[in-house]
Amino acid sequence: MVVSNEDVRELMVEIPEGHRHIRTRIVLMDGTEFTFQEATIANLVRAYITVKTHPVTNRISLKGGKLTNRKDGYAEWQLLEGSNA
Repeated sequence: MVVSNEDVRELMVEIPEGHRHIRTRIVLMDGTEFTFQEATIANLVRAYITVKTHPVTNRISLKGGKLTNRKDGYAEWQLLEGSNA
């Protein structure tokens, strides 16, 4: 699926009442909704900035996995950098 700007009816970024973290909701013209947690968007932005600004990197892959050894406050499931090409 490729989503263009013309496919998006609404994009909303907010901190819902009773929460501490940002949620991003995308509503497509056909009514399909996607809601992303803050960590997911942060990883997307990190990958985007890396590819957009690095002089030779034109691809980055983040792969999900459980961490057994992690910093306090970090989730067990993380998107980590895989192979770059």
